[in-house]
Amino acid sequence: MVIFQNVIGFDGLIFLLAIATTVIFVLARKATNELYLKMHPSLYVPGFDKTKEKAMNDYKELTEADVVAMRDKMGRLYTLFANFTGIFPLLGILGTVISLIGMISDMANAQSNFYLALTSTFWGLVFAIIFKMLDGFILSRIEDNEKTVALYLERNIAEYEKVNTCEDK
Repeated sequence: MVIFQNVIGFDGLIFLLAIATTVIFVLARKATNELYLKMHPSLYVPGFDKTKEKAMNDYKELTEADVVAMRDKMGRLYTLFANFTGIFPLLGILGTVISLIGMISDMANAQSNFYLALTSTFWGLVFAIIFKMLDGFILSRIEDNEKTVALYLERNIAEYEKVNTCEDK
């Protein structure tokens, strides 16, 4: 098939970036879910491995530094994922331009070079679409985490100020 003829060429770079982006997505999703579960403790459900007391103790043991560190890790991984996702269409266009430049020097094989030029655009767009869809799945959870962490930090500051005000009197 024509679309797979350039896999060893420039399209291989696009496939390698797709693999790296998939790994980053999995790590970002794991970090996002970890923070979500820490900030939304599950209550007791019969047959589940957590009791209500254990869930509440896990939540109470959570420190501000832990929450901020988890949020920062989630943010770094998501930013990396979003940046990699945005590169795919550009790589597709770059592969096309490189192939078209090569076609000028070899006009005898213009048709096969033209097909190779278009495969880069094809794969760049395919992976851009796939990762943009995955971005939609993870972004809502990230936004929820950001709001929850902001509320958590705001409440901790209010509690800290309340305690310090009482101690001053």
